Amino acid sequence: MQSCVKTEKVTNDGPISDLSIYNLPSQWTNQDGKNIVMKDLKGKVLVMVMIYTSCKAACPRLVADMRNIESRLPEEIKDRVKLVLISIDPEVDTPKRLKAFAIENKMDAPQWEFLRSTQDNTREFAAVLAVNYKKIAPLDFSHSNIISVFNTQGELVFQQEGLGVNSDATVNKIIDEAK
Repeated sequence: MQSCVKTEKVTNDGPISDLSIYNLPSQWTNQDGKNIVMKDLKGKVLVMVMIYTSCKAACPRLVADMRNIESRLPEEIKDRVKLVLISIDPEVDTPKRLKAFAIENKMDAPQWEFLRSTQDNTREFAAVLAVNYKKIAPLDFSHSNIISVFNTQGELVFQQEGLGVNSDATVNKIIDEAK
């Protein structure tokens, strides 16, 4: 049985489990203005975090943590990993703003994906990631600081909570899933 799972993981054939984010029908728009659904990311190990670009507190630290994780991944697996930053402020974070943010933060290589959607889709996805957030001022949100790792089938396999924490376990999990 275990070898079947391994084969499925490598080929990405077969049914999607009930626990997969690829079941979500929500539409997202990336930093290039392209519309996607989560299933379009199938076959990659996904490293996801929810941020907003106008944040001056936790988000810059989360962005630094994501860049640190990316810098520690072996070159030979980077094409099997997608680093995804999802905006919790889709009104401000237009595709144009997300693209500018990606360039400003040197996160414009192909493995980086910035996504935005409707408030409802964003709220639904936050629930999947166990990320809580709420607007506390016109341009300010209070939110959880969680980096989530999904396997190639879109199933949550690991979460790192906190800012500036040791990311060894996260990096190791990504490498294991990308092999």
